[in-house]
Amino acid sequence: MAKARRSNDWGFPRWRGYEAGREAATIRLCDRHGCEEAGDCPAPKAPNSPERWYFCQTHAAEYNRKWDYFEGLDKAEKAARTKAEQNENAGYAEAQHYGWATSGDGSRSPDELRALEVLELEPDADFATVKKGWRDKAKQVHPDVKPGDAEAAAEFQKLQVAYEVLKAAEERREWRG
Repeated sequence: MAKARRSNDWGFPRWRGYEAGREAATIRLCDRHGCEEAGDCPAPKAPNSPERWYFCQTHAAEYNRKWDYFEGLDKAEKAARTKAEQNENAGYAEAQHYGWATSGDGSRSPDELRALEVLELEPDADFATVKKGWRDKAKQVHPDVKPGDAEAAAEFQKLQVAYEVLKAAEERREWRG
């Protein structure tokens, strides 16, 4: 008479994980030379190629660090692609009226980021820093300081518009808030 063998999943709850067995599991290693971590993050070997590298999370982040979605596009194509992406993903966008986020973590609009670049400030600058930066720059190119200088007047207007954009955004945040 043959000896009965007990299965691995007798009783409830299951005593083993789903898809688990007694045999050894095959784990794909990271394709980066010398890395012994599991390679569970696929990355294309070439554009439009079905072949993939498989990296661990550390090396996948290194691989993607300088990747530019808009590489090779002129300014008009970049704007068209950005608009198309925003239209396609509009259903997934977080509504701005929730205001859960703080500056520097994606809550700034592209206009605000451009205004911060004009003022040469970091993306996570608070409004007090914005105000101070604007005043310091405006004092250097103000029309009263440099009368008759058209270039300084244009720079002052650019700084003024950037400050107004950031001030309006700050007021919206305070109002929601």
